[in-house]
Amino acid sequence: MAADAPARPGPNPARIATFAAVPIALVAGVAAFWALGGFPSSPDTSPVPAEAPQLEPTPAAVCRALVARLPQELGGLHRRQVTAGGEQNAAFGDPPIVLSCGGAAPAVPADAQLLGLSDVCWYPEEQSGRTVWHTIDRQIPLSVVVPKAADGSWLVNLSPSIVATIPAAPTGDLHC
Repeated sequence: MAADAPARPGPNPARIATFAAVPIALVAGVAAFWALGGFPSSPDTSPVPAEAPQLEPTPAAVCRALVARLPQELGGLHRRQVTAGGEQNAAFGDPPIVLSCGGAAPAVPADAQLLGLSDVCWYPEEQSGRTVWHTIDRQIPLSVVVPKAADGSWLVNLSPSIVATIPAAPTGDLHC
């Protein structure tokens, strides 16, 4: 070897570290992205299952007026079709919040916790994975099924339409 030949540089430690760190960072970033939900899936827009009991003429007319008055969007949740009773049922969002008008009034225990929200008195009934909110101060009974993933604050957005279309009724011994 000649004495005046330039020394060949060895591997650059910074370059080696960069080549190792970049793939590791990419894998970690992709894993974190997927762990946090990844790309949002499109919301379900299929019709929501609903029951439609036969209503007498007066409740049917009141329910039609209520459903027609409901907004197309409920606090950012878009309105969806229902499988039955589009004139007495409405659904919003995914998982759906479902309003049903004119069904049977629930049996409300005397010691039930009642909540007055925007001039409507509600009885919340906890069920597996959801809460069913029943009006107790309206001439035509209403129920709103709210999945556990949501909260009852959606009821406030429904109250103006309810108050404007369904007359109030006495609550007897129950007080909001």
